[in-house]
Amino acid sequence: MVQDSVLATYLIETPHPLDHAAAVIAGEQSSGTFVAIPGETNELKQRYGAQVLRIEALEAVAAPSLPGSNPPRSAGGNVQYRRGRITISFPLHNFGPSLPSLLSTVAGNLYELQEVSGLRLEDLELPPAFAERYPGPAFGIDGTRKLAQVSGRPLIGTIVKPSIGLSKEALCKLVRDLASAGLDFIKDDELQADPPYFSLAERVASVMAEIQRVADATGKKAMYAFNITGDVDHMLRSHDLIRKAGGTCVMININSVGFAALAHVRRHCELPIHGHRANFGAMSRHPLLGIGFTAYQKLCRLAGVDHLHVGGFNGKFYESNDEVGRSIKDCLTPLYGDYRVMPAISSAQWAGSALPIYAATRTIDVVHLAGGGIIAHPGGTAAGVLSMQQGWQAALAGATLEAYAQTHPELRAAIDKFGGRG
Repeated sequence: MVQDSVLATYLIETPHPLDHAAAVIAGEQSSGTFVAIPGETNELKQRYGAQVLRIEALEAVAAPSLPGSNPPRSAGGNVQYRRGRITISFPLHNFGPSLPSLLSTVAGNLYELQEVSGLRLEDLELPPAFAERYPGPAFGIDGTRKLAQVSGRPLIGTIVKPSIGLSKEALCKLVRDLASAGLDFIKDDELQADPPYFSLAERVASVMAEIQRVADATGKKAMYAFNITGDVDHMLRSHDLIRKAGGTCVMININSVGFAALAHVRRHCELPIHGHRANFGAMSRHPLLGIGFTAYQKLCRLAGVDHLHVGGFNGKFYESNDEVGRSIKDCLTPLYGDYRVMPAISSAQWAGSALPIYAATRTIDVVHLAGGGIIAHPGGTAAGVLSMQQGWQAALAGATLEAYAQTHPELRAAIDKFGGRG
């Protein structure tokens, strides 16, 4: 890792030579502009200019991936769009260890450049100065496991469904049933926050009364992630409300509040932060635009989340199982010692999802979330919880789903109901 610079790796597509496009990107995001100007001395460029370190040529294509690129005049009608992977070094003294300034530097205006017909930030190598500024996860994997009283297996969880419109009575019954069934983790949906029809304060009081009542009877206290997404002062007040009520987790929609706001809450927070990545598809779905998960999750970890959503295996969203598997491994890859976070696997999950997840990742350090896969189980929520536990038991035992289901009726019922999902 370079001590005094940030290394950013991009996948680019351009109708220009790769070295020219790379130089334009480096100049645009540091000391250069579209024309030489007074004051832009060689000494200034040497000290403050970004440097192209590596260029790896990939394939060429006949048509641009994105609109608005401007081929060189010399190309005439014979335009090739070259793809390549480039790494650029940005001097740290240009912006310092600041997440907002970092994003302005490594992303910023470069997506609008006419010299590129595709550009995606794939990875970042960040110097130790960022760890000195940002303490990262306060709880991480070990702290989450301790609070949730779970060891030797994944955390099994669910999302409150329906997302919007549940009455106080219906929510209390759902939470009571889930906690009584031994579920480890329950979370608000990203759409739930502090709505007029059922305020956060009322929701916290109602939910925590049910959770504490079950904990007093069973000794196991379910972790509930309350969505506190909002203005910064609102998030701080909401955190304090939840902590005083005995809550053990808060949830923040990262992209809705921004990394600076998230980092501010982290410095105040005394509970694990469940990081939801709502809106991530807008910056990542096109393979030649935006920011890839490998770079994104490093920023989330620095800002201080303890859990981070990664999508789901055979889920309802666009990412492939290979992509979700890589995202899980990204979250568990060491960064600044132990800035590891627990991947939250969600999106059309059910008991059978455990087997491909474990086969691809060989880890139990995940929160496996099933909404309908638990709540819509034909045997009820308690049977849904059992089926998820049984799915992971089968995965860890190396058994097939069908074989394990022969002696586990809750898993059998889940296969019959959800098995067509893969």
